[in-house]
Amino acid sequence: MNHTHVTRFELSALTDNKKLALFLFIVFLLVYLVTIYGNVGIVAIVHISPSLHTPMYYFLTCLSVVDLFYSSVITPKMLMDLLSEKKYISYIGCILQFFFFAILVSTEVFILTSMAYDRYVAICHPLQYVSIMVKSKCQGLILTAFSISLVQSTSTTSCMFNLQYCGPNLLDNFYCDVPQLLKLSCSDTHFCDILTAFFICLCTMSSLTVIMVSYVFIVLSIKRMKSTGGRQKAFSTCSSHVMCATLFYATVFFTYLHPSSTDLAKQDKVGSVFYTMVTPMLNPLIYSLRNQEVKRAVLHVFKKCKHR
Repeated sequence: MNHTHVTRFELSALTDNKKLALFLFIVFLLVYLVTIYGNVGIVAIVHISPSLHTPMYYFLTCLSVVDLFYSSVITPKMLMDLLSEKKYISYIGCILQFFFFAILVSTEVFILTSMAYDRYVAICHPLQYVSIMVKSKCQGLILTAFSISLVQSTSTTSCMFNLQYCGPNLLDNFYCDVPQLLKLSCSDTHFCDILTAFFICLCTMSSLTVIMVSYVFIVLSIKRMKSTGGRQKAFSTCSSHVMCATLFYATVFFTYLHPSSTDLAKQDKVGSVFYTMVTPMLNPLIYSLRNQEVKRAVLHVFKKCKHR
C-alpha cells in the first residue's frame, strides 16, 4: 500500500439511465430480500425439524449460510451505487470486499462438492451411510472447505493488493474482482495471473471432477435398482443439488472462462449479477420446491403455527 497512488476505486454502473437504475434498485432489493428470507428460512426449518437432522440437510444449512453472507458482501453496496451519482469504494473497502467474496465463493464450491459426496454415499452405499457420514466427518468436510478457501483468499488478496495502482481507478464492474483489478495495475501482474489461474483450477476443476465422478457412480447405481419407486426417490434427492451446482458453475464459467474483450463487458456484468445475487436467491427456492422432505417440513411447521 505504500507504493500505491490510488486511495479509492470508482465502480462502473449497471446502467447510466436514472429511471432504469431506479427500476433495477427495486428489482435487486426484492431479490436480496428473498435471498435473506429464503436462506434464513432454510436454516430455521432444518434446525426445528428433527426429520431434517441428517448430513444432507447439514450441508444445505451451511450452503444457505454461505449464500446469505456472500450475497451480502456485494448486494448492499451495489444497491447504494444504483442511487448514487458517484460509485466509489475505498482501497481498504475493496480489499475487504474482495477477500470475503473470494473466501465465501470458494467455500460454496467445496460445499457443493461435499453434497455430491453425501449423495454418492447415500445411493451407492446406503447400508453404510450412517456409519460413513458421521457428524465429525461432516464437520471435518466443512472445516476443510473453509480452510482451503481461507488459504486461497488470503494468497490471492495479498498478491492483488501488493500490486501498484498508480493510474486510472475506474473498475469496469459493480464490485472488486480479479480481471478488472489486474487491468488497472501499473506493475507486472504475471505472478498474480499464474496464482489466480492456479487457484481457479484447483477449486473449480477439482470440485467439478469430484461432482461428475460421484454422479457417474450414482447414475450407474440407480440403473441397477429394480424398484421404480426407489429410482424416483434417488433422482428426487439428487435433482435439487444438480440444479444448484449446474446453475453456479455455468454462470461462473460464463463470466471467467473466455478471452477478455470490451465487447463482452456487458455479458460479464450479466453473469456477475447472476452468480452474485440471483443464484443465492434461487438455491433455497430450488430446494424448497423440488425436495419433498423440505416441503413436508415446511407444511408441518405452518400447521403447528396455525394451531397455536
